Amino acid sequence: MADLFAFLLDPAAYAALVTLIAMEIVLGIDNLIFISILTNKLPVEQQTRARRIGIGLALILRLALLSTVAIIVQLTDPLFEAFGHGFSWRDIILIAGGLFLVWKATKEIHHTLDPHEAEEPSIGGKATLSFGAAIVQILLLDLVFSIDSIITAVGMTDEIGIMVVAVIVAVGVMLLAAEPLSAFIARNPTIVMLALGFLLMIGTTLIADGFGVHVPKGYIYAAMAFSALVELLNMLARRKRGAGGSAP
Repeated sequence: MADLFAFLLDPAAYAALVTLIAMEIVLGIDNLIFISILTNKLPVEQQTRARRIGIGLALILRLALLSTVAIIVQLTDPLFEAFGHGFSWRDIILIAGGLFLVWKATKEIHHTLDPHEAEEPSIGGKATLSFGAAIVQILLLDLVFSIDSIITAVGMTDEIGIMVVAVIVAVGVMLLAAEPLSAFIARNPTIVMLALGFLLMIGTTLIADGFGVHVPKGYIYAAMAFSALVELLNMLARRKRGAGGSAP
């Protein structure tokens, strides 16, 4: 255990720690958006519990994967080649996770736009998703994002202790942000469509990454931030119009 956190005595290691914490928090945004909009489909009394379990599973998976970091690194070794690209287990997992996100987001967008034809209400509608089904779906995406997170961490540092601290801090931030984010989405129905659009973009990016086409994360998050800013301005404009309309 002492060797695990020996980096604390090295001032130079703190720069790597801060950088990795920031990277892990950014990567955790994708995971958190999915958990937030999925748990909002549950009955109100189950939502907080489901979010905590989902984020707790994310932490457990990340720490468990860190204990097998030598195996995780091997997930990047090519298994077969197709379309001029060597596919590894990491690529297969990212493609599968991306396809699941695209399918889930497309399904929910369809339900939102055409609720009369849907068999179940949209995320913004009544709670119909079972607790167990929500946890299973969260677990599947936790696994995808955890593997991507650990591989990113391994590429930035060789110190397991730095990775452990960064993962714990990032998941702690996710836990603190989960309730406010979910409440914000629930209060603002138009945010649901924006969040589903984010999931579509994230899923497409995962698929592209699995096929060897790297899309810089900075572009993705810049686009998400710009879209969120535009929607925030629209919300403020709607509230201003509503306040003006109610004035005597």
